[in-house]
Amino acid sequence: MKIAIVCDDLIQFGGQERLVLALSDIWPNAPVYSSYISKKWQKILADKDRKYVTSFMQNLPFVEVFNRNYSVFLAHILAFESFDFSEYDVVLSISSRYAHHVITKPTTKHVCYMNSPGRMFWESADYFAEEDLKKSRLTKRLFECFIAFPLNILRMLDYVAAQRVDVFIANSRTPQERIKKYYQRDSEVAYPFADLDRFKVAKTSSEADYFMVVTRLAQWKRVDIAVQACRRLGLKLKVVGDGPALGDLKKIADKNVEILGWLDDTAVAKLYAESLAIINTQCEDFGICPLEAMASGKPVIAYGKGGALETVLAGITGEFFAKQTPESLMEVLKQFNSSKYNPEKCRNQAEKFSRKVFEQSIKKVCGWN
Repeated sequence: MKIAIVCDDLIQFGGQERLVLALSDIWPNAPVYSSYISKKWQKILADKDRKYVTSFMQNLPFVEVFNRNYSVFLAHILAFESFDFSEYDVVLSISSRYAHHVITKPTTKHVCYMNSPGRMFWESADYFAEEDLKKSRLTKRLFECFIAFPLNILRMLDYVAAQRVDVFIANSRTPQERIKKYYQRDSEVAYPFADLDRFKVAKTSSEADYFMVVTRLAQWKRVDIAVQACRRLGLKLKVVGDGPALGDLKKIADKNVEILGWLDDTAVAKLYAESLAIINTQCEDFGICPLEAMASGKPVIAYGKGGALETVLAGITGEFFAKQTPESLMEVLKQFNSSKYNPEKCRNQAEKFSRKVFEQSIKKVCGWN
């Protein structure tokens, strides 16, 4: 059976990109097709001796910086539709935007692992509310007028592309609901995995005295909620991550709140192991950081919406706060007692989302085991 793997692009190094690598490890002979692959990612694939194929977008000017902007001109759709998969038995696309737009012949099975239908065009109001477009009403209005027609076109083309997919796999129940709503297609859930081997449960209890946030620092992640809540309660907080909200968070931090920026995997694992708990303020479709915390034997305090509801067990491996506000989080923090949570139970819950379980789930859904 000859397989090809397709992904939106390889520029960043987040959850979707880790999935691409994991699937490439399962099928190392499958070439990786993508609209654009950065030099860093070309080296990663070359070091693993993996073949890759890129589209005409690889030669577009400033594509890494303006990657999203090219969507307006349908560049990504044309890129994926230009690939020839006639020699493959199976095409496995990993998509949160355009990878599922590939065209395959009737005898080629197209399986799509959907992280989420493209939020830019299906949930544009929320998506663009995260942008810094509030400087003036005129700027915002002009942008909305400019983008409205292209978004309508993208929605229509995306719906049509989704009908060509033979099997949809959703990464959690949230995108599963979106797949049904926007595409009128059924799907099965195969949860992503956390690299659990990186994290260990401390053999001896540490003098933990701080909470922790690990995430990309974007406005929509609402890390400011954790900063404000801990500052007002006089609790210690360490924030790990980088992104456009870094400067704003530093401005509202105080002596109890450390904004550490980006740290390597070893340093992050050590911080997990020595923390009281991780605070998860965002609404993610799934979310890997809660799994990493539980793999370290630590509980999770999470906003009670999205993927965290499928991974964190209330009262056993963590707690939820009801509203995405500092006040709601503060109510949980006031009552929080880290000794209530058994580290081994936290670790056992994380083990349900291991790489081995992910591989078994993918093969089962595809009918390949």
